[in-house]
Amino acid sequence: MNSDKEGLNFSVVVPIYNEEGNILSLHQEISSELASLSSKYEIIYINDGSTDRSLEELKSLNKAKIINLNRNYGQATAFDAGFKVAMGDIVISMDGDGQNDPRDIHLLLKKMHDEDLDVVAGWRKVRKDRNMIKVFTRIGRWFRKILIKDIVHDTGCSFRVYKREAVKSLDIGGEMHRYILALLRWKGFSIGEVFVNDRKREYGKSKYNWKKSIKGLIDLIFIWFIHKYSQRPMHLFGSISFVLLLLGFLSGLWTLYGKFFLGLSLNRNGWGLLTFFFLTSGIMLFSFGLVIDLLIKLNLNNSPYEKRYYIREVIEV
Repeated sequence: MNSDKEGLNFSVVVPIYNEEGNILSLHQEISSELASLSSKYEIIYINDGSTDRSLEELKSLNKAKIINLNRNYGQATAFDAGFKVAMGDIVISMDGDGQNDPRDIHLLLKKMHDEDLDVVAGWRKVRKDRNMIKVFTRIGRWFRKILIKDIVHDTGCSFRVYKREAVKSLDIGGEMHRYILALLRWKGFSIGEVFVNDRKREYGKSKYNWKKSIKGLIDLIFIWFIHKYSQRPMHLFGSISFVLLLLGFLSGLWTLYGKFFLGLSLNRNGWGLLTFFFLTSGIMLFSFGLVIDLLIKLNLNNSPYEKRYYIREVIEV
């Protein structure tokens, strides 16, 4: 890491969670690749609440910045913490498990330069993951194509290069690192992808499991809502409530018809309960839409909010 922080060309951001066996070799590979570019750079590691010796291994490195988070927040939050302190004109993100090959950095940079792109993502066309992970990946991609029209092949690959203005526009958490590219595309940034090598994990075990897939699906629905209805949530809630109120009105007419013309008792008529359900649900959803609309307007006025994560210390070695 060059001590002169002004005019940095590259910032490499790497989240670390229980990767003690991969840190030293990965740092050596990244440093070697960046040195070959003959540019000023910094390497930022985010210790995301590791419970093994990862922090000690990070402190033993040369020329690195370490952001030590208070606890384990997840990969997206770790990336967010790193992105916010990165000072390079180009920000490079990588996983800390050693499966991304730093020698592919020049491929990503060449694609960015040749096509004047804001972001270039790695595409692990030949995966070294377990079959279960591959299945979850395919299912996730199918949902992304339907809900957010995602055209990128490998949104789970964290190996990417960003122009500074693109990465500084982000504010992510949860499992949102999978949808960074969709968020940037909606903001108007140009995106490309290029084949990268996917290496076999040498140490530790994958943190990906079915629980993260469920969380990722929930985040997908969230960003779909934000993209389509963040400016006017009443367009969504109002439309659904209108349909429910209409069904309640029609059901109510049928209930009254049964009462006065067929002699049916209201307390024994299922249509009466259905009418109550439709009308109540419609009114509640309309009210929710109004409340969410007001909350968004308050948020746009920069209302104070609780910090999403806390940094215990920043260490430069």
